Amino acid sequence: MAEDPQYHAHLASLIDSVGKAPFPGRLVCTLKTLVPFDDATVLVYPDTDLPTVAYFEVPAHQQRSTLDVFVAGAFLLDPFYLAATRDRRFGVFRLRDLAPRGFQDSEYYRAWYRNCGYQDECGFLLPNGDNGFINIALGRTGAGSRFHHAQVKRLAAIYPVIETLCQQHWQRSGEPAPAGSVNLRAQLHSALRDFGSSLLTEREAQVVNLILHGHSTRTIADKLGISVETVKLHRKHAYAKLEVSSQAELFYLFLDSLMSAGNYRGGDTLVAYLQPPAPKSGTA
Repeated sequence: MAEDPQYHAHLASLIDSVGKAPFPGRLVCTLKTLVPFDDATVLVYPDTDLPTVAYFEVPAHQQRSTLDVFVAGAFLLDPFYLAATRDRRFGVFRLRDLAPRGFQDSEYYRAWYRNCGYQDECGFLLPNGDNGFINIALGRTGAGSRFHHAQVKRLAAIYPVIETLCQQHWQRSGEPAPAGSVNLRAQLHSALRDFGSSLLTEREAQVVNLILHGHSTRTIADKLGISVETVKLHRKHAYAKLEVSSQAELFYLFLDSLMSAGNYRGGDTLVAYLQPPAPKSGTA
C-alpha cells in the first residue's frame, strides 16, 4: 500500500494521544494522509444513550444545526446507524453499500446529505461495548466526487489499527447502567416503530416506516410482498390520515413529533403532538 510519507508520523502522534483530548482530531488527520476527503465527523454511540459528536470538520457553508438535528433523533434513519445496530455490521463502507435502493430519492437523503453538500460518504463502523459503536464519517462534497474502490480498500487495510485505538480511547468501564436509568435509544426506536400507529392501520404504518427509512415504492412492495399499486394506495391513505401531502412533510412531521416528546414513555408520539393545548385556568 503506497502511503503518504507523513502517514507513519501521524500514526505515531495518534497512538501517543490515546486517552487525551487531541485524539479525535489526530485520527482524522491520519486518515487524510491515506484518502482525500472534504469533511469528517466522529460520532460516539454509547450503549443506551444518544450519540455525541467527538469531532467535526465541515465546510464553511454547512450549518452546525444540521448536526444538532441528526444527534437529536434523525440518526435513527441513517443507513450507517442501521447497519451497526440492526445488522451488527462493522468495517469500512460507502453509503451506496448500505443504503436501500432508491435512497437518493428519499427525504432523509435530501434533508441530510444534500443539506450537508455530500456527493458521497465513506465511513468506519467500529464496535465499542455491548451495544455501542463509533462512526467515523468521511464526506466528499466536490461535484461528481466519489470514493473509489481502491480508496475504500486502503482504509479497510488499516481498520484493525483504527478499531483498537478507538476502543482504547473510548473504552467502557464495563459497569452496569445505574438503577432507574433511561435507555434513550430504545425509547427512540420505540417512537419510530410506533409512529402513526394511533391513526393508521398496521399495513399503512409499515409503509410509512419504510418510506421514512428511504425505501422506494418498489423496495417496499418487495419487502412486504404486495404490489406496487397496493403500496401506493396505502401511502395515499396514510398521507390523508396524517394530513401530509409529500414525503418531505411526512419526514418533518416525524422529526417534529419526536423532538416534541418531552417525557416519552412509549406509544405513538403523534398522540401528544396533535393534542390541542389545554385551556388556561382562571380565564373569565
